[in-house]
Amino acid sequence: MSHSHVAVLISDPAARALDAGLIDAARDALPGAGEPRILDAGIAAEIPCAAGADIDALRAALAPAPLDLAILPLAGRRKRLFLADMDSTMIGQECIDELADFAGMKPHVAAITERAMRGEIAFEPALRERVALLKDLPLSVVDEVIAERIRLTPGGPELVRTMKANGAYTMLVSGGFTLFTGPISATIGFDAHRSNLLLIDADRFAGTVAEPILGREAKLAALIELRAELGLAVSETLAVGDGANDLAMLHEAGLGVAYHAKPQVAASADVRIDHGDLTALLYLQGYARAEFV
Repeated sequence: MSHSHVAVLISDPAARALDAGLIDAARDALPGAGEPRILDAGIAAEIPCAAGADIDALRAALAPAPLDLAILPLAGRRKRLFLADMDSTMIGQECIDELADFAGMKPHVAAITERAMRGEIAFEPALRERVALLKDLPLSVVDEVIAERIRLTPGGPELVRTMKANGAYTMLVSGGFTLFTGPISATIGFDAHRSNLLLIDADRFAGTVAEPILGREAKLAALIELRAELGLAVSETLAVGDGANDLAMLHEAGLGVAYHAKPQVAASADVRIDHGDLTALLYLQGYARAEFV
């Protein structure tokens, strides 16, 4: 039987929950399943299968194992353009919430952030409201936040380095601020970054952000613009994010991945990663651990 698709099974690397029994159960649930290929022992494997494989049937067959599952076309798996959200995706924090902590307003600001990321309120007015609360905060707190608060999400540098080594162009696109995306994108190794500009008044935050605000539509526009610039097909693009302002970008990408995402985002993305780290995006593309850079 010809294999047009592949099922990918991914565990949290710390748990190493993927065993031979689960791989066998997955094969039984897939039409025309071929020989499994181990991408990383205990962590990731893929199984070629025929068209018509059902992700819900696969989930049912493997429940309640803590695995991320995807069924993808075999053709064109390795992507040549990668766009990634920053806050709670490539890093574990929300930068604006950490800044607000220095202004004594973290709980208030974090509550607004959470509602915006869940899609309960519009992103742009929510950003203006939060930035206004940062007025007069010294610019020096940015370096302190980056040094003491920000932690890269595990697997992010390997993901970006491996894709770049295989010819992909990578961009960090954020509704956050250039003060953070500049150094963070450089640390991870992205080719470029795009985000919002916080306005400054004599080494202190002015409490305003440059317009127009980069949000949901700007992330989508960045993907479309880069795809055209690089002459790529839709299928050659990958995007990852966790919040409501990532949804348009995720839907436009050839493969849109919801990473440890808010419920609305996880429910509507092509693939959701709830257990694995960011190396899961390499396994989805068919990279084995030995190929990671």
